[in-house]
Amino acid sequence: MLIKIKKNFLYYRNYKLKCSVGKSGIKKNKIEGDLSTPKGIFELGTLYYRKDRITLKNCKIKKKIIKKEMGWCDDIKNKHYNREIKLPFNFSSEKLYRKNKIYDIFINIKHNYNPVIKKKGSAIFLHICGPNYKKTKGCVALQKKDFLKIIPLITKRTKILIR
Repeated sequence: MLIKIKKNFLYYRNYKLKCSVGKSGIKKNKIEGDLSTPKGIFELGTLYYRKDRITLKNCKIKKKIIKKEMGWCDDIKNKHYNREIKLPFNFSSEKLYRKNKIYDIFINIKHNYNPVIKKKGSAIFLHICGPNYKKTKGCVALQKKDFLKIIPLITKRTKILIR
């Protein structure tokens, strides 16, 4: 099955869910820091979640509990660029264990993943949106209640089409 992202909506099976994308829109040639969501078809990676905030009942994909020392490298000068890392980290990275709730649950969208190409973008996730569907730095985001509706339907064969 295919999750489709078109403008500000996520389509999956019988669902049409409002979502937000990058501040600079959807672009074919994503560049690190350009605030755009990459255009294309991508595999989905691991689902990460905060066990203290999210109860997962039915999940068919690989999952991982977010711990305080977890981060994601977004530094083009580091060999771990666009990969999960352990904090503290001497290069630029994002914390995965956050006070705000946008990363309480997220799925890694495998953009620029295999192989990783420097400057092509990192940390592209399907995650929880901020207030009023605030635009993202390049991710796709939806309301927590909507995210939890589609999780039981996602399998390891599910892909995401962003256009």
